[in-house]
Amino acid sequence: MDARLTTEQRELRAAAARLADELGPGSVLDLDDADRVARLEKAVAATGWRTLRSDGASGVEVALVAEEFARGLVDVPFAGPVLADDLRRDDTAEPWTVAVDGEAADARDARRVLVLQGRRILAGRAGHAVAGVDLTRRNAEVSGPFEPVGEVSAEHAERWRALALVVTCADLLGAARGAHTLACEYAKVREQYGNPIGSYQAVAHLLAEGLALIEGSISVLRHAAWAVDELTPAEAVHAARVAKLYCARAARTVCETSVQVHGGIGNTWECLAHVYLRRVLASTDLFPAGLEEIDLGLS
Repeated sequence: MDARLTTEQRELRAAAARLADELGPGSVLDLDDADRVARLEKAVAATGWRTLRSDGASGVEVALVAEEFARGLVDVPFAGPVLADDLRRDDTAEPWTVAVDGEAADARDARRVLVLQGRRILAGRAGHAVAGVDLTRRNAEVSGPFEPVGEVSAEHAERWRALALVVTCADLLGAARGAHTLACEYAKVREQYGNPIGSYQAVAHLLAEGLALIEGSISVLRHAAWAVDELTPAEAVHAARVAKLYCARAARTVCETSVQVHGGIGNTWECLAHVYLRRVLASTDLFPAGLEEIDLGLS
């Protein structure tokens, strides 16, 4: 495995980062800015990134976009549509997403929902929005009955499951990076006893540990994303499960550390730290992985 990104992949990551920085929410109040959300939706739709897989993109490239979108708290659909695209592989303009545990995930504006049942692809309709912990993404009810719309090979089905895990891992990593950056910036400007709090070891060590967790997440995610297309389906799913377990635990720790570094303000509604933490909790439960599914003895 060559862990280095190609020139095209670096440019894709940079473009996703710019879009997230320019149009993503900069505050909790921005989450309710309908004009901003509309501009963001138009910009994301124009990129064509929701159909990356049918355009021939690798798992690594999908993960890069998902990571940057989570870092910038992009609050329009990406994960659901890109996973639906990997199943459908057609050029219809109708908004699609996927269902997980009976709910349409990442379902803002989605009309149709896909479910992979074994090798069969079933389609239903997205219903009313469902309240959830994540403030940046909406789930919805699924209205039946489901109807069969196709079938994939056993290999494609397994690779899709690996991709689904990788996309959520990338979301976890991106949210962790965003929360860590938020905490670092706050530690530079918040002063106690005449010095920035980041100059004190009690805070600096917390932030350093968070960075170490992020670096570990990058490594395990890159391997899992590469494995989606390059290893056998069983190996790809195994790598993705390991990555999901590591990234979920690391991201939650980093986000909780961000809240802690912010002190009292970190427990207020106005602080973005809780928005990152909410997104991490939601992504952890989306296509979950358990210790019993791997054999590495993680505890």
